[in-house]
Amino acid sequence: MYSLNSLLFKTTDNYSTNLEELLKHIDACDKNSLIVAPEVCLTGFDYKNFDEVLDRADEAIREIKKVSFGKIIILTILERRDKKVFNFAKIFHNGEVVYERAKARLFRFGDEHKYMSEGGDDIAIVEVDGIKIAIFICFELRFKELWQKSEGADVIAVPSWWGVLRGEHFVNLTQALAILNQCYVVASDSLNEECTKMSGIITPNGAVQRNIDRACLSLKYSPKEIKVMRRYMDVGIR
Repeated sequence: MYSLNSLLFKTTDNYSTNLEELLKHIDACDKNSLIVAPEVCLTGFDYKNFDEVLDRADEAIREIKKVSFGKIIILTILERRDKKVFNFAKIFHNGEVVYERAKARLFRFGDEHKYMSEGGDDIAIVEVDGIKIAIFICFELRFKELWQKSEGADVIAVPSWWGVLRGEHFVNLTQALAILNQCYVVASDSLNEECTKMSGIITPNGAVQRNIDRACLSLKYSPKEIKVMRRYMDVGIR
């Protein structure tokens, strides 16, 4: 049986240190763990050194693949494709990237649109080791037309770099997403000063646990709890 894990740690200006920190937390999680890390946790949005940021993607992907056996690892990485830069959400499992998609809604207040291109609205539910997973990348949480695309997921992962001034929005939206979809939401935000630090896990009935001061919050994944909630409060989700 899987456990769900939301990470909470700081991204520094040393990319090697960030990768080591991520790998340390992944290693500390038990086998059969689903792990969600903060958005761009390996580099941050370091626009002043953007070429170096993009050059580190291949190494990071290789190293994460090595530690993904028996685990499901979800995070975002900045990469260049066809002379464009995208913020790719990726799912790693058993030594492979089994799913990826580019961020569909860029955060213009943070100038993301000046450095990156948007992906399409091809948000999909992907099944990994029997778990149906959807991903929302940070700002995408605000778009109601994207919410419907996650209906039927067992777990919705939300890797984020969410501004602390809008912390209540992050808390309320992640809880509402779990209640509306009657599924687990595993949200991971950064420990950096400008972020909410409100990583957490919400259950299908809306119960919330936040990391608070824990680098990793773990909760047992129960498919039965999803089925019971959807049967009890039947709103047509299958």
